[in-house]
Amino acid sequence: MATDMPSGQVSDLDWLLSGLVQRVPYTRSAVLLSADGLVKSLHGMDADSADHMAALAAGLYSLGRSAGARFGDNGDVRQVVVELDSTLLFVSTAGSGTCLAVLAGREADAAVLGYEMTMLVKSVRPYLMTPARQPAVTPSATGL
Repeated sequence: MATDMPSGQVSDLDWLLSGLVQRVPYTRSAVLLSADGLVKSLHGMDADSADHMAALAAGLYSLGRSAGARFGDNGDVRQVVVELDSTLLFVSTAGSGTCLAVLAGREADAAVLGYEMTMLVKSVRPYLMTPARQPAVTPSATGL
């Protein structure tokens, strides 16, 4: 999966992710992604790993939305947490059509990381929006 950032271009939001990773001990990396799995910004991982993380996080977020629709009175997803032997993965809503995924070591304080993610999102939510994709117009659809 390709990112929606041109190669070599640093997103204006990379500094936000960098600040989050630096503020919370044992946090390793962060990816801001569109809800459909495209990388918007990243810190702490290479582009291929970020693409994989974005696809995985979008899938987890989608599963959370499905659970909310079925079991949570259509409530919005706040956060999905995956606890592995040595790693914690957090995926949270970051704005309309946007998610934030963060990887941290097992030693990280999950409450502090969750709080810092929430504060980051609240402080810059309007800048994190990803507009819905428009369908591509094909020549046959326009009558040409």
